[in-house]
Amino acid sequence: MYGSSGSRAGPLRGAGRFVHSLPLLFLAVGALFGLLTPANVSAAPFFTAAPLVGVGIYTVRATVLVGASGLLLLLGVKIAKGGPDEFADQMDLLTVGSVAVLALLINLLVRRGVTALASVRDVAGAAQRALLPVPPERVDGLRVAARYEAARADAQIGGDFYAVQQTPYGVRLVLGDVRGKGLGAVETVVVVLGAFREAAEYEPELETVAARLDAALRRAGAVRGGEDRSEGFATALLAEIPPGPPGDLRLLNRGHPPPFLLSADGTVRSVYPDSPALPLGMSGLTGWPDRVETVPFPGGTTLLMYTDGVTEARDENGVFYDPEARLPGLRGHNPAVLLDMLVRDVARHTGGRTADDMALLAASRESTPAGPSPGESHPE
Repeated sequence: MYGSSGSRAGPLRGAGRFVHSLPLLFLAVGALFGLLTPANVSAAPFFTAAPLVGVGIYTVRATVLVGASGLLLLLGVKIAKGGPDEFADQMDLLTVGSVAVLALLINLLVRRGVTALASVRDVAGAAQRALLPVPPERVDGLRVAARYEAARADAQIGGDFYAVQQTPYGVRLVLGDVRGKGLGAVETVVVVLGAFREAAEYEPELETVAARLDAALRRAGAVRGGEDRSEGFATALLAEIPPGPPGDLRLLNRGHPPPFLLSADGTVRSVYPDSPALPLGMSGLTGWPDRVETVPFPGGTTLLMYTDGVTEARDENGVFYDPEARLPGLRGHNPAVLLDMLVRDVARHTGGRTADDMALLAASRESTPAGPSPGESHPE
């Protein structure tokens, strides 16, 4: 099923070995070319190319060795042809030596940039783990899993968010997508999640939790001013699963794509809100009250929440990914397995080219409530 990537591994490794040997190939070809051609034909271009080709693939030490080898080989060729007596021969040696020094300097700059980039990625990864921690596998009789897939390979955090929290009122979940990109979006995510973690713990009603999140966003927009004052908003889906035996699921949708419920028999259905509502941060534009939808959530059922990075993923023909049509073939009682399969399926659909981040959150109602495993902690 996924063997195509493995079949490409051999050719890719072969191409990598070939590229890595290119500087040595240039040295060998240059030596042969210099020895087999007349004295007035220069092999210097081969010896200048060798250290430059190795800049991005060799270490500093290897770059020095390639540059020095090129210079010595050129000198050997010149001596074999009668010695570097002419001005042109001396200029060839000077050119090869200068290029070798330049290659060394470029290599040092590249290595410094790679080190700085690795440091930035480590910081971004730590920020993501702090902002979007991996939820426990089991929370109060539920099996839970979450995934965050960035559209850009060099980005590890963005404007999609999720959180899972065990509260006196049951397990509460939130998943959403803030307007915009970059650091501004991350700042908004911090505001939303901070408000959720406090409100979910102390507010008895899910409507009040949503109101607290909305107010926090509007306050943050007022402080920042400018465009964020009127356009700093986030679509969000809040869910509440009361404690006790399998029963109902409470959902509150603030302008977000509807979640899916996957039954144990393979049935998949989306849960659209009866009363549409505006995203968080936009309550000042309308007086519509929040309305909670209550739906059955028996044992063996899985709740799947996602951001529009899933539904807006397109293939090479521009066809959108349809999770409702694909989920029956991906169903499983383990939320972690389900999300892994869904991420891979979206990647296959798009050919690995995604335009938006994806956040996924799944919670499965176990047939028999089970407490946390030994050593397992609840989310804060």
